[in-house]
Amino acid sequence: MDKLVLAFFISYFFIFPLGKIVHGASSRITSCSQTPYPDVCNKFMGNGINLAASLDQTHFSFRDYAIQVTLNQAVRAHQLVSSMDVSSFDVRAKLAWNDCLELYEDTVYHLNQSKSTNNPMDAQTWLSAAIANQQTCQNGFIDFNLASNLQNFPSMLTNFSKLLSNSLAINKATVTSSSTHSTTAKQVGNRRLLVTGFPAWLSAADRKLLQKTGAPTNADIVVAQDGSGDFESISEAVAAAGGGKRTVIHVKAGVYTENVVISRSAKNIMLIGDGIDATVVTGSKNAQTTTTFSSATVGVSGDGFIARDITFENTAGPQKYQAVALRSGSDFSVFYRCSFKGYQDTLYVYSQRQFYRDCDIYGTIDFIFGDAVAVFQSCNIYIRRPMSNQMTTVTAQARTDPNENTGIIVHNSRVTASSDMRAVQGSFKNYLGRPWQKYSRTVFMKSALDGLIDAEGWLPWSGSFALNTLYYAEHMNTGAGASTSGRVKWGGYHVINAAEAAKFTVGNFLAGDAWIPGTGVPFDAGL
Repeated sequence: MDKLVLAFFISYFFIFPLGKIVHGASSRITSCSQTPYPDVCNKFMGNGINLAASLDQTHFSFRDYAIQVTLNQAVRAHQLVSSMDVSSFDVRAKLAWNDCLELYEDTVYHLNQSKSTNNPMDAQTWLSAAIANQQTCQNGFIDFNLASNLQNFPSMLTNFSKLLSNSLAINKATVTSSSTHSTTAKQVGNRRLLVTGFPAWLSAADRKLLQKTGAPTNADIVVAQDGSGDFESISEAVAAAGGGKRTVIHVKAGVYTENVVISRSAKNIMLIGDGIDATVVTGSKNAQTTTTFSSATVGVSGDGFIARDITFENTAGPQKYQAVALRSGSDFSVFYRCSFKGYQDTLYVYSQRQFYRDCDIYGTIDFIFGDAVAVFQSCNIYIRRPMSNQMTTVTAQARTDPNENTGIIVHNSRVTASSDMRAVQGSFKNYLGRPWQKYSRTVFMKSALDGLIDAEGWLPWSGSFALNTLYYAEHMNTGAGASTSGRVKWGGYHVINAAEAAKFTVGNFLAGDAWIPGTGVPFDAGL
């Protein structure tokens, strides 16, 4: 599968309103003619009339109706996919179809969340996740060179994808309008700026647990291979957790060879290990035997997941291609002092809001990839030695719709060679990322880029694809690989100067429902 490119989730509507719909600060979409796909909107929502005039004049009336219509079609899509005759599918195609069942179920869940919330900024994250699900379902077949099997899927899925895109655009315009009425930027939602180095949406108790060192004294469940705990495997401990409250699972030192699935219903789980390379969760699934999505050693869907002092590893090796160590689709997930080890596709930042601090990430190709709103702060990114005649790419972010709020930001971090790469780094070309999808975005800011990074910095995907619609940015990076004088000359590449960086204030950042990764974020007045 090659994949997903880079991104940046900054105050997208304030600064980079890419796409078919560009609205002023107070504009809202109130009719089908303003949507990306007006014909589909008219077909499902009305015959081109201004629906806002006939709906209750509430603040989100047109938005609510659009999401409800899309939700209805999502339920139908899930039913149709579930009832497909897959008897002609081979083993691999059935694996990909099984992923699709889970992904369409998740889409129904995300649309229900979006319909129920009064916060359109949250809804933008969940609608973006729903779009990621549709792309991932297709990817499962493309991974196996089985794209022809997609012809067996219900034809209505094309219209459903367009309804999702319309809902995203309508909701984004609502976000933009709402943001102009925010009187106290630092109090938007629950995303206040903290000085603890963690996002404000973490509770005080969670922050206290994260900042401690050593084993927690009040763990709810203890996992130990020697039998001294409650369980001997992480999977057993996760199965025993529940109730929705924060469940702290202490995983004692040891190498746990297992594939752990933390489902959407398993919310608010915190895994605390005994340190990087002391507590190790390892597996070897890969895209030669399963889909990229299902290859994860640890796959997390339950919201509010937190991990501290653990290594997540996939040992399939470079010759097995895509092999994920950790996949997170957990909203408000946090990883602190963790290590992620693999080669191609190590860390799948699948969807929703994720924060990584003081982590180590190892890989070769597209090894930080996905369609999440993902922030990496004070992390070490290690490029490993690839196979002969390969190039390496650090990031590959999968933003397929111009109105998604997703992206990858790397701040105050370091990109360097791993120990096995250092002596031979001159023999390989190494890049910060490449564009797999048309609207992918990423940013490297105030990070140290070592000399193994190629002067051009970024690698094309295929010809001129996405080069004018992507958004790649660099600001105040240092190191032998940080010079921007030889960088690519694409329309979507930017070197952010001080004047442009001033747009990324805490006020704008928060109003864009962005993350607050702590002090020193390069969007405050200090720039």
